[in-house]
Amino acid sequence: MSNKSVGYAMLLLIVGNLIAVFSDALIKTLGDGVAVFQFVFFRQLTAVIILLPFCATSSLPELTRGLKWHALRAHIWLFGAVFMVFAINSMPLATANAIFYAAPLLMLPLAFVFFREKLSKQSVLTGVIGFIGVLVVIRPTHIDWAAISALVVALTLAGNNLLIRKLPTNQTVAQTLLLTNAVGMPASLGLALWEGETWNWSPLLTAAGSSFFILIYAATCVVAYRAVESNKIASAEYSGLLGAVLVGIVWFGEMPEIEMLIGAALIILPLLLLAKIEQKQKRARKKTVHSAIETPLEAELPLGIEPSVER
Repeated sequence: MSNKSVGYAMLLLIVGNLIAVFSDALIKTLGDGVAVFQFVFFRQLTAVIILLPFCATSSLPELTRGLKWHALRAHIWLFGAVFMVFAINSMPLATANAIFYAAPLLMLPLAFVFFREKLSKQSVLTGVIGFIGVLVVIRPTHIDWAAISALVVALTLAGNNLLIRKLPTNQTVAQTLLLTNAVGMPASLGLALWEGETWNWSPLLTAAGSSFFILIYAATCVVAYRAVESNKIASAEYSGLLGAVLVGIVWFGEMPEIEMLIGAALIILPLLLLAKIEQKQKRARKKTVHSAIETPLEAELPLGIEPSVER
């Protein structure tokens, strides 16, 4: 893959992550008085409306393929979305996002437990340092329901990311996103009715905007990760934290605390280092395989004659 395509994919991820921050910012404008379950239902409803035109030609067998895994992801997402609304409205935007970025760290033990993936010494060390970073951000002496909610969001994000491998590979992105939202709607509607709040349709436009921004982010991820190997561009994902800091300052007047910055660095930097180590190891493996293929050819040539690169 060319440098130009790698740069283009990283640019897409940066743009996508910055756009995703505006989804969180819109949620934060709702304040503490919002009916949470109603808003989550509105968010799912508007996402389905946006996605339906892209799935209009899909057949029923296409949409029902892998339905049990879609249902599991949908309800994990629903669970996390409820806690996300609470966390974003109760914490500075940058602090909440810093904890959300613990999701890749949580994927390590989850992958070990549920998928029997082997953990390298580097990944274990990354997880330990990252967990220390999370503790620095939330500060155990200041742990409250908002911090716990943000950790729950990170856990649901990690679980949903791992379950992607269970989804049918021949479904489109639009189909996957449609099912993730549509299958969870009965439960979110039931929770909204159980909530008992008077129906207020005024947050519907905010929900639509939040869904729109998140769907753009999801689309940029798909395009980028299909074009380039993930280990080459995944570091661009963390541009979202910088975006959260800037939006928090400009939109909400939230100046980040030094503990948040230190904790975020402890979460992100080890992940970036781990990605670089894995990338070097992958290049070394390719070089070894390439050398093993070329060695027999070179051994057959008389001394002093170089192997031809022409075919």
